[in-house]
Amino acid sequence: MSFRSGESPGSGPGLACGGHDGGMAGLEGTEQPRQRGGTAAVRWSPTVEDELALRALDLYGNPTQGEVRLPSRPESAVAARRLTQTVVLRHWGLSGQLTEHAVLLVSELVGNAVRHTGARHFGLRMLRRRGWLRIEVRDPSRGLPCLMPVHELDTTGRGLFLVDKLSDRWGVDLLARGKTTWFEMRVADR
Repeated sequence: MSFRSGESPGSGPGLACGGHDGGMAGLEGTEQPRQRGGTAAVRWSPTVEDELALRALDLYGNPTQGEVRLPSRPESAVAARRLTQTVVLRHWGLSGQLTEHAVLLVSELVGNAVRHTGARHFGLRMLRRRGWLRIEVRDPSRGLPCLMPVHELDTTGRGLFLVDKLSDRWGVDLLARGKTTWFEMRVADR
């Protein structure tokens, strides 16, 4: 069973906790794009932040090649943000603004997984297909996140609001054990 927000091709608008046909919203069987010569990833020279991101890749693995497991601790949000930045900006060569948004949304989903599930680990996976990127956070809880109204003076509860505003689609896929919360963003292919 899946839940989503936004619209998917060939379907009408969804609700934050409404049903959807499941699957990966067109990402089944996709391959990761090959690196093109001449992109920013080829010309990049490492900085301290890049070195930390590469260390995160070495420690946890590449989330484009399969799900990586991170400990369900607040400091894992830093590793998830670094992995996201490395993949979106360096490996996929996408824009700085898109990278910022993806990093923020990953931070929100990871924060929810750490705070609300009681899990020991969570999984992170990143997929790319023509015109889209998809990032997933899997945890063992079957508790569904719901988009709640956000008021101007609220100091908490803005995570899914941000996911809803900055992504093109997002949702939750219930699994036999747990769930995957995901978001998708349109990308301009070169």
